[in-house]
Amino acid sequence: MIIQPMQDTPDTRHGLAPLTHLGVIAVQGEEAAKFLHSQLTQDFVLVAPDQARLAAFCSPKGRMQASFVGLRWVDGQVLLVCARDLLAPTLKRLSMFVMRAKAKLRDATDEFQLLGALGSSAAALMGGEAAPWHRHEVAGGVAVALYPADGQPRALLVLPAQAALPDAPALSLAQWQLTEVRSGVVLVAQPLFEVLVPQMLNYESVGGVSFKKGCYPGQEVVARSQFRGTLKRRAYLVHADAELAAGQEVFQASDAEQPTGTVVQAAANPDGGWDAVVSVQIAAAEAYDLRAGSATGAALQLQPLPYALLADV
Repeated sequence: MIIQPMQDTPDTRHGLAPLTHLGVIAVQGEEAAKFLHSQLTQDFVLVAPDQARLAAFCSPKGRMQASFVGLRWVDGQVLLVCARDLLAPTLKRLSMFVMRAKAKLRDATDEFQLLGALGSSAAALMGGEAAPWHRHEVAGGVAVALYPADGQPRALLVLPAQAALPDAPALSLAQWQLTEVRSGVVLVAQPLFEVLVPQMLNYESVGGVSFKKGCYPGQEVVARSQFRGTLKRRAYLVHADAELAAGQEVFQASDAEQPTGTVVQAAANPDGGWDAVVSVQIAAAEAYDLRAGSATGAALQLQPLPYALLADV
């Protein structure tokens, strides 16, 4: 294994970052895909061999308890990559619904290496440009194409725990987390437990919800938000001069009493300030007066999303 030091210049924004904030739930058995199909927001029964899935696990009220990048491993079991701080409670909740299904779930985090690949390192793993959620087998493991950040390809690399890594520059977790924010696609972590329905993170626009599959917990709420015009919050990309943190409340400058949303994920920008994904009321975002922490807090400057919303497609 050869990892070269990363130089923080625009022409060297490529390499591999260890994703220590993520973990793995393994689902094994002849009904593994069928079981997940009945519990998550995406279709796992009809997933093609060259596809992965973004999916959410919701409460009966449609609030996201966790979200995953789901992929078939080389031996047929399904791996759910999720925030490590939600893995144990999510595993416990999912296991409660197995009942008679021929599927077994376990915490398999220690069995795998999870890495984020950026730029030319991601393109090399995927054999060139690849659409988001494309699954590609690499030597000993699997790479999944993610949404790009600032035009840079990104991929999730899953390898066995003892496998050698590809030769690539080393990225820090902080550098990778900035690309997560800039991609506009966020996995649910502890500060967001049961806070948002999937559309409040734009999941329906980035391949995280299927409206053609069968029932799952919270489906009625998710469908009603989509088709009856009841959705009042969306995810937006913002920039601020002050430090931001996941779970921080967002206010309108004109309303000091009632928060209008939440910071979903944030990361320091090496060019100055902080970038973040926020989930806020649509009307508040359209008013362009969002503040972090309080009505007199740091101003949040809206940035263009790097993808089109489903309603705009």
